[in-house]
Amino acid sequence: MELETQRLILRKGKRGDWKDIVEGASDLNVSKNMTTVPHPYGKSDAEWFINDSIKKWNQKKGYSFFIELKSEKKVIGVMTIGGISETNGTATTGSWVNKKYWKKGYITEAKIAVNDFAFNMLKLRRLNSTVFTENKASNATQSKMGYKMEGMSRKAQRSKSTGKIHDINIYGLLKEDWKKARKNLVRKSK
Repeated sequence: MELETQRLILRKGKRGDWKDIVEGASDLNVSKNMTTVPHPYGKSDAEWFINDSIKKWNQKKGYSFFIELKSEKKVIGVMTIGGISETNGTATTGSWVNKKYWKKGYITEAKIAVNDFAFNMLKLRRLNSTVFTENKASNATQSKMGYKMEGMSRKAQRSKSTGKIHDINIYGLLKEDWKKARKNLVRKSK
């Protein structure tokens, strides 16, 4: 299964993607905003991540969508849906993109497709997300996508790459809020 947007293909990881993953995730400007990515980040880290994401995908326990830029046939980031609870109809999302591709709208484009997948295909009713409080770009993206900030948790998560402990903003997106936000996003892109 693949999701396709105007500029992107969102797909299951392939073992050959490791070079692109290392290129993006090894940049400290990227990894410092994530909890589980070490620094330095190398081939064995990427291979482990790819294998783990393929296993979860095949077991339908989570979906790591590798964001491939069509024009370059290159993986520029990853968007995840994990912690899926069929009982509660919820999941947790996260994403990152290679610094070379920041501020070009790729995360917004990918999030629209992945949110549609989560709500329409997985039949979820709510998506959760946490963001380090000082990560201005990711906090702005959450708001733009219709996520509501539901609180802040002090000294809640550690960045594996820096060892720094962060406060996190806690966001939630309900299916009905996504429908409204999506209409606004599509309208603005025209």
